[in-house]
Amino acid sequence: MSGFSGTGINPKKFHKSQIKFYIILLPILTFMSLPILYIFFNAFKPIDELFLYPPRFITRRPTFDNFIRLFNTASNSNVPASRYLFNSIVSTVIVVVLSIFVLAAAGYVLSKKNFKGKKLLFSINTLALMFVPIAVTIPRYLVVVRLGIIDSFIAHILPILAMPVGLFLVKQFIDQIPSSLVEAAQIDGASDYYILLKIIMPLIKPALSTVAILAFQAAWNSTEASVLFINDEALKNFAFYMSTLTSTTGNTVAGQGMAAAASLIMFLPNLIIFIVLQSRVMNTMVHSGIK
Repeated sequence: MSGFSGTGINPKKFHKSQIKFYIILLPILTFMSLPILYIFFNAFKPIDELFLYPPRFITRRPTFDNFIRLFNTASNSNVPASRYLFNSIVSTVIVVVLSIFVLAAAGYVLSKKNFKGKKLLFSINTLALMFVPIAVTIPRYLVVVRLGIIDSFIAHILPILAMPVGLFLVKQFIDQIPSSLVEAAQIDGASDYYILLKIIMPLIKPALSTVAILAFQAAWNSTEASVLFINDEALKNFAFYMSTLTSTTGNTVAGQGMAAAASLIMFLPNLIIFIVLQSRVMNTMVHSGIK
């Protein structure tokens, strides 16, 4: 222990005993970073480098031409690109905020409340983890039709709020909170809303951070509502616009560069929010039983 200068078996500062971990982790980090770096390099490649064979990983002559072509093409459309971007930002923010509160409330009820059918409901939620989104496209469309939200902005929000994986993570995290803490608050006269907002949610911030990331990705990258539920072009989102823009011009030479630029624009917000919240995400995975 003396070799660690009193810092214990897991020193906070660098120690020569940690070199073996760097030898193993740095090559893994480099390998896993390659796809992310490729997205960045590819977006700034000139046309001749995009079609170079064999492909070149690092851009020799970076340029903003792909982004200029993308936004010039966007400005010529009937609906301005800013409208699509506004729709995406508003719907994504609403989805993230509502998902945090809805899943926290549902997780609290399933974890700390006793009622008939509780285990059945959680089993159904767990079973839903087995289905990929495309497998429930038709049932989801039928539900949207019955709710009467076809061709409305709510169609961007309501279908995405049902996140089985988010509920599973939140419920498992709340299970770690002692029930005696909730019971003590109830004895003091605290309502369920007070317990949820003042006790449960502050204690499950790592899980809620994970939910925020999952909800953000689901809303920001989703084209389902714009394709299936909405006909009004002014109500469609940025992800749909980027996909249609690149698909209609993707067969052209310049279209390949615009597709690379659009991919970076769609990917960058996901990367930023994950970097900001990644430490809490790792904490959630540890406490939820996912290894």
